[in-house]
Amino acid sequence: MFRVTIRGKFDGISEAGREQVRAAAGPAFTEAGTFTHDASVSTFTFRCQVPVRDEDDDDKVATQRALAALQAHGHPHQVLRVAVTDMRQIKIRRKTGRA
Repeated sequence: MFRVTIRGKFDGISEAGREQVRAAAGPAFTEAGTFTHDASVSTFTFRCQVPVRDEDDDDKVATQRALAALQAHGHPHQVLRVAVTDMRQIKIRRKTGRA
């Protein structure tokens, strides 16, 4: 699983588009993607969860799929920055109990 965060700004978004972004807002990573945004809905952070389809999937593949999910929302935008986290690489350190 990859988690992709895309930071950007909207480029001439309509009022109806702003309402759609507000409706798709949330801090969670989902496959369809969620938005967080500033008060005027001019800048955004888009969070998308991208499943691994092939063991050879890498950051580039995850970025392409996340950008496609962002495009699917249909709002004119400019991408400023993309960050990808490969969740397969995350190590969880368990706390051990003291005796």
